[in-house]
Amino acid sequence: MGTDLHAPLGQNRRPGRQRRLPPFGRILGSFCLIAIACFSLYSALQRDELQKTRPIETAKKEEPAPQAETKATPNGQSTLTQVDPQSGANTTRVVTDDGSVVTMFSPGNRDGSGPVLINANQVGQDPRMAATPNESLLEDSPFGKLPITAPSGLRPMDQYARPWSGTRGTRIAIVVSGLGLSQTGTQRAIEKLPEEITLAFAASGNSLQRWMQEARRGGHEILIQVPFEPFDYPSNNPGPDTLLTSLSSAKNIDNLHKAMGKITNYTGVMNYLGGRFLANPNALEPVLRDIGKRGLLFFDDGSSAQSKSGMLSKTLEVPHAFADIQLDGELQQDAILKKLDELERIARRNGSAIGVASAFDESVDAIGKWSEEAAMRGIEIVAVSALAEDPKHP
Repeated sequence: MGTDLHAPLGQNRRPGRQRRLPPFGRILGSFCLIAIACFSLYSALQRDELQKTRPIETAKKEEPAPQAETKATPNGQSTLTQVDPQSGANTTRVVTDDGSVVTMFSPGNRDGSGPVLINANQVGQDPRMAATPNESLLEDSPFGKLPITAPSGLRPMDQYARPWSGTRGTRIAIVVSGLGLSQTGTQRAIEKLPEEITLAFAASGNSLQRWMQEARRGGHEILIQVPFEPFDYPSNNPGPDTLLTSLSSAKNIDNLHKAMGKITNYTGVMNYLGGRFLANPNALEPVLRDIGKRGLLFFDDGSSAQSKSGMLSKTLEVPHAFADIQLDGELQQDAILKKLDELERIARRNGSAIGVASAFDESVDAIGKWSEEAAMRGIEIVAVSALAEDPKHP
């Protein structure tokens, strides 16, 4: 060991002999380097090959599209034009000089024989928007916003209808009327009745806009209930703005519009009483004509055997429905359940049936209980629009 304490460490050592790998190690190292170089070259070649053969478009294998036509443009470019079988649009692909493919889309010609675009939202309404009216189905009037048929032909009856399965099994509609007359009774009916039950709001009720929104958010289809003149009027007075046989057609239409303007989002009009008015064709015809023109259905509660609503509705091509049974003529739950069983027998015999009741507690409880059991017996409960006779959709 040296004695110079100021010399840097390690610089006073003797140079050591350089270590060399044995022959076998050098051979193994060379082989590894060659292998790595070969793998890198192979990967590069494969990547280039993939880039050359990569397809311009990828799509699921489908059957050849109809009406495909290949043409050559004046500058020698090749074009392929075909019709999309789903939308009817023309799809044109042009191969340019440098090999690129340009795809262009254009509307197809409508000759009446090709595919048709269908708007799935034309019937029924998105549940998230069920309490909001479609502005294209409303017009302003001195009595508020009134329902109309849109320029496209869309009707309130279609927009606000409750969807159903479309099967042709046994179907039953139940309409519960008189909502809005009692605040507690209305709230109870909306909360307890299954959403398949149709609710009819009395035009003379209170807070109708609020209750309409609650019912629509709950999934119910709704009607507006209009007072018509009964046989024993004025001893039995349905309320203000009743449609009367003694009034002019113009005045009755005004009273109808007053009722219509109370709420929105309904599919049709239902009578409240009205035996005398429904039996008078001269008084009834202009009212039904206005209802049909506005894209609504008319629901007759079946309380008058002399009603001419069915005959006139067919003549005027107004969508209409007729109740088969008054369910709560006797206001006891057991009696109402028996009427519901009778309604079921009619539906099994005829394919469908409609029952009507008022929003009494006994009626609401019986209908709620029976509805749950009916579904287990293979009965589909639908909204009244599903059973209406519609001349435009026979």
